[in-house]
Amino acid sequence: MNFRELSNGMCEGFVLLKKCEEKKTKNGSVYLDMIIGDKEGEMSAKHWDFGGGVVFEKESVVKIRGYVEQYNGRDQFRVTQIRPVLSSDEYKLTDLVPSAPIGGEQIFEMIKARVEKFENENLKKIVLSIIEEKRDLLITCPAALRLHHALLGGLMYHTISIIRMAEEISKIYTNINTELLLSGIILHDVAKTWELEPGKTGLAKGYTAEGELIGHLVKGAMYVNDKAKELEIECAEVPLLEHMILSHHGVPEYGSPVRPMFLEAEILSSLDALDATIYEINDATSKVEIGQFTDRQWALDDRKLYNHGLSDTKHTVNLYSDGDMKNGND
Repeated sequence: MNFRELSNGMCEGFVLLKKCEEKKTKNGSVYLDMIIGDKEGEMSAKHWDFGGGVVFEKESVVKIRGYVEQYNGRDQFRVTQIRPVLSSDEYKLTDLVPSAPIGGEQIFEMIKARVEKFENENLKKIVLSIIEEKRDLLITCPAALRLHHALLGGLMYHTISIIRMAEEISKIYTNINTELLLSGIILHDVAKTWELEPGKTGLAKGYTAEGELIGHLVKGAMYVNDKAKELEIECAEVPLLEHMILSHHGVPEYGSPVRPMFLEAEILSSLDALDATIYEINDATSKVEIGQFTDRQWALDDRKLYNHGLSDTKHTVNLYSDGDMKNGND
């Protein structure tokens, strides 16, 4: 974990409380039993001299000071001081929770710049209006509760990854309507901002009741229908976008009420599944040594996966097309 070492041998830093419970020792004194973490990992922690009086909530950020000790062969942090963060504290939430390697706001601007160049005015107006309305949620929203891209800013990272694949495929298959395909990609998961219930850290802590009952595929199609009516747009692209969103999970077993029925819908569904699979394989194999197999991965057909060591298991994506500036703006 990323602690700052002090001259007296102690260390301190900002951490996320993944667990925090008040307990009592045999002699009746109150202590805190915690699991603390940042994006590099987690460890157990004890504050033996707590004494009570202050409530520290799970998933809150605190500043702690103390020592790293050994207990049963593992690191354990012995807390001597702990306090909630202050408005004047300088820390980054992205240092404490799993986060996309590029910020969601930067990726949002990259995506927006692409849409602003669309020649199809109907697609441009519908897509820009929807994503601008959801901007604040989109830039932080994870792509999932667990599994692929369950990161701060993970939804934007997942989206731009598919966009980049689609742009390259469109260079090979020149009959693809690239603007329709990109519009479907940008909007396919936009309703996850409504389906997932955000926790204090920005990561999802569960699904909303409406998300469970309706789901992001149906709600996303509703967004398109409602926006087209609001903008008084009647065109063939509206039902095509709705279909792309409804069908992007591919088959009924995965939640799609219909299967993809035209080329761009099929490409979206395939690239969405491919990007999720690449992420999950990289994530799983990065946790085992070279030459070792993972445990069975239930989300990947209950397969064991092998880390052959011939490629980097760190999930990296070349997010920039030739027209992108490195700051995310054209």
